[in-house]
Amino acid sequence: MLWPMLALALSFCGIAVLGVLAVRVFVEVRRLARQVAESSDRIARASADLERAALPLAGHVDQVRRD
Repeated sequence: MLWPMLALALSFCGIAVLGVLAVRVFVEVRRLARQVAESSDRIARASADLERAALPLAGHVDQVRRD
């Protein structure tokens, strides 16, 4: 009777550990997803800033080619 009870207790502990690890992975994945979304927004803003900054430069290049 001792061995089945021990096996049951160890299996319960194993499942509990797997559950805790699953929750930790879930939390980290959500954190990573937020960081990826934030980085994507930053890249989009930087791209828009770069486009706005390139417009006057393109106008100057056109002017130099005409001259």
